[in-house]
Amino acid sequence: MLDRSVSELAKPRRRLPNQRWQIYPQKPEFAQNLAVLTNISPIISQLLINRGMETPEQIQAFLNPESLVLPSPLEDFPDLAISLELLQNAIASQTKIAICGDYDADGMTSTALLLRSLRTLGAQVNYAIPSRMHEGYGINKRIVEEFHSEGVGLILTVDNGISAFEPVARARELGLAVIITDHHDLPQKLPPANAILNPKLIAESSPYRGVAGVGVAYILAVSLAQQLGETKGLIQPMLALFTLGTIADLAPLTGVNRRWVKRGLQHLPKSNLAGVRALIQVGGVQVRENERAGGDEEKLQNPKSKIVRLSVAEVQNRSTERSQNPKSLKPEDIGFRLGPRINAIGRIGNPQTVIELLTTDDMGVALELAKQCEQTNANRQLMCEQIEQEAIAYVETQFVTSLQQDRVLVVVQPNWHHGVIGIVASRLVERYGVPVFIGTYENEEHIRGSARGIPEFDVFEALEYCHDLLGKFGGHKAAGGFSLPAENLQVLRSRLIEFANQCLEPQHLKPLLKIDAEVNLNQINQQLYQQLNALHPCGMDNPDPIFWTPNVQVVEQKIVGKGHIKLTIAQTVDNLQYKIKAIAWRWSDYFQLPSLVDVAYKLRENYFNGNTTIELELIGVRLPIQLQQFFASPPTPSSTTFEYNQRHYTCGFYKNGIEAELRIKNPEGKVLAMQPGHIIGLLGTNRQNAKEIDISQPQYDNIIQAALQALSVKS
Repeated sequence: MLDRSVSELAKPRRRLPNQRWQIYPQKPEFAQNLAVLTNISPIISQLLINRGMETPEQIQAFLNPESLVLPSPLEDFPDLAISLELLQNAIASQTKIAICGDYDADGMTSTALLLRSLRTLGAQVNYAIPSRMHEGYGINKRIVEEFHSEGVGLILTVDNGISAFEPVARARELGLAVIITDHHDLPQKLPPANAILNPKLIAESSPYRGVAGVGVAYILAVSLAQQLGETKGLIQPMLALFTLGTIADLAPLTGVNRRWVKRGLQHLPKSNLAGVRALIQVGGVQVRENERAGGDEEKLQNPKSKIVRLSVAEVQNRSTERSQNPKSLKPEDIGFRLGPRINAIGRIGNPQTVIELLTTDDMGVALELAKQCEQTNANRQLMCEQIEQEAIAYVETQFVTSLQQDRVLVVVQPNWHHGVIGIVASRLVERYGVPVFIGTYENEEHIRGSARGIPEFDVFEALEYCHDLLGKFGGHKAAGGFSLPAENLQVLRSRLIEFANQCLEPQHLKPLLKIDAEVNLNQINQQLYQQLNALHPCGMDNPDPIFWTPNVQVVEQKIVGKGHIKLTIAQTVDNLQYKIKAIAWRWSDYFQLPSLVDVAYKLRENYFNGNTTIELELIGVRLPIQLQQFFASPPTPSSTTFEYNQRHYTCGFYKNGIEAELRIKNPEGKVLAMQPGHIIGLLGTNRQNAKEIDISQPQYDNIIQAALQALSVKS
């Protein structure tokens, strides 16, 4: 037999994703009963049970959000009445109103929404957004002083202000009225505003509880328009901006968010907002030709195929000719195409570009501004890639051995653009499975950063725990922003490690993957995909269904694009082999995947050359349970014989260093040796003359599976 470790000669395959799989308990009888009562399929019933719905009433309310009986916002928001009074008086007296917005998608869509609506309602209104580069998040004293010098009488914050005690106090000193509209977590001391609209201040049972900043702005604007009796032509443009901001900000798609977003996604393709139409065109969000109801609508291609670029005149002329029933967009159209183009401007550009884009009625201007968003987003992508690689290199040399003990990652380096480090923080969370606090030096004395958490870790509470070390900070459970004197960095790291060790256990330090149900590949078809439409729109608190399939073969795999794995997987069911294509985004670190794996995935439609197919978007992969168990604790007895293709073989597990090694010997005395997690094995009569082989090739993979099966039966 081979007597030297495979790892001495074989090239090890890169690591598999560091995940913990949580598969929901299946309740087939209960799901079947609910399915009958609600006239849905059992698989949809099981998915809804997984999301906490266990009565016909809950399911019907979820599937038909328009049936929700909503309370008046005046009942749920204590300060809404005084906010409306302040705005009405300002409009009537032509008092200048100034909006202080934010530079993320939520803040910019909120600003645009209130600008459009207040101007339509006759207000004198302008806006300001603090400089991300020089001032950071939220209203500040400079903006307050500037508003005062311009004769502003009423300040309206959107998506910020709840933690701005001193700037609001200064505004009140100067005689300005202040309405705060925000959705971030509440500080210990609220600012002295005339009115505060924040869903965190209302009952947890309220359907308005989960709205983002743009949701608060939408409620305020709609309520004001209704009170003034001027809703005509206002609601749909505001709904479009609400939908963009809500999805881009990852707000929960439950309660009124689900109701309004579902409505908004249907209206977006035929929006009368020039900026939205321009973003849809430039961003490549296209309606499939075979779903068009009208023959005169422009040909809209799949984003992966050639995009038809229309002239400004064509867009203007044809926008009024759209079908009355165009395809509804999906949240991923906004989350992955429109949202990033808006956010990129706020991160590394001038937010005024987006505000003008979303408030102009000139299609020519809108297209030019949308192209600026496109270019800025491309620059943002390059910047993120560079900073991510630098961050990974730094972590691997400085912290990777201590992550299990620290349970949090604090990464601060000079010369990073703080507009994009939040994105990098999210990628580091995915990679390392711990909360990440990332920052960059603004100068030798000052650091500004972003934070991203994991489910068991509250970012805002962590920042509160370190409040005496920080300058400005804010956020919520999943994410936050902060600044601090550079001299406090080491103490901050120690304090965050202390906090993390209080709330996290070692098992929490793997990204949690919640899986809905097991599905065989022969069950995946257009019918199943269409059934899933009942759950849309999916997003936060209503995630896309995640399925898993055990023991699939990876029959083809290659790297495409910017580090994605494109693959074909196969499963044998009732002696028939079923194949399906899949994509694993940004998984080049895991290439090549083992030949036999369990996979977790979402279902996606792919449109190409007029054909529609269902494909998998891989989000999880692991060694099959039996392989994990075999190599972690080889069965007893650890060797046996088996027959394969009418030839007799012996096989067994043998220790080589710290890992078990599977060896298979044929009648001629040749031995195939492999270790778990390796794609390369050895084949030969002894280790000295053994050659390296790719064990994912079918001729080797099949015999390995036969050996494992024989050992399983023997044990």
